[in-house]
Amino acid sequence: MLHYAVVFFVIAIIAAILGFSGIAGAAGNIAWILFVIFLILGVVSLLRKKT
Repeated sequence: MLHYAVVFFVIAIIAAILGFSGIAGAAGNIAWILFVIFLILGVVSLLRKKT
């Protein structure tokens, strides 16, 4: 999950440098959503291991 977030973040940076603001925004949003899901699943996983 984190790998895909980083990939979309890199795509967003490259698209922004090349001037594709729509694609950069969409890829940035996807990267942000995947990163938040990664964090939520990580916290849930840590909480499950303690109990």
